[in-house]
Amino acid sequence: MTLGNLRPPRAVVFDCDGLLMDTEPCWTIAETELFARYGLPFGPEQKALVIGKSVEQAGQVIASLTGASAAEATDDLVRAVTEIVAAKAEPLPGAVELVARVSALVPVAVASNSVRSMLDVALGRGGFSFEVSVAADEVASPKPAPDLYLEACRRLGVSPASALAFEDSPTGGRSAQAAGVPLIAVPTLHAFPADVVLGSLTDPELLDWVATWPATS
Repeated sequence: MTLGNLRPPRAVVFDCDGLLMDTEPCWTIAETELFARYGLPFGPEQKALVIGKSVEQAGQVIASLTGASAAEATDDLVRAVTEIVAAKAEPLPGAVELVARVSALVPVAVASNSVRSMLDVALGRGGFSFEVSVAADEVASPKPAPDLYLEACRRLGVSPASALAFEDSPTGGRSAQAAGVPLIAVPTLHAFPADVVLGSLTDPELLDWVATWPATS
């Protein structure tokens, strides 16, 4: 499917980490430090096990590989990632412009697998302000369950089928699809099933397509 085959949405729900904000390097630094503490390497194979997961899920993975308790690994990860994001994270290319253009036309939200404290730091660092945002610790189940997208659509007052999701990870993609939200993927690592797959938020075809949407906000 191409962008032209997608219906203009009534609302858009963005992921945050790896989609709007370049936080994945911050996570990688923190994860590398945690693994090193236990004398273990952290490379692409280990990264693939945690990318896109909630901090609790990532903590459980780290605990299973390092022998730490899940609670300890999760607490250490939250603390380390938050500090690095607050100091170093930047918006990904095209993110600020895309959110500005989209929000001028339709309601927007963020649905993130980060907990609220981490999400607020990341969005604040990027200068983003969303009236609707949903964090992993505000729903029963994080991505890949559909809860985050269903809650975001509920708060936006639209049906999932009439919204549009932007995701960078397979975990997030499965969440959007499970909720019945049409999906544009901008993969951080490997391509995954989506209605449309783009290489970047700066894709000129994306901005041209957004310019054709009727304004509803």
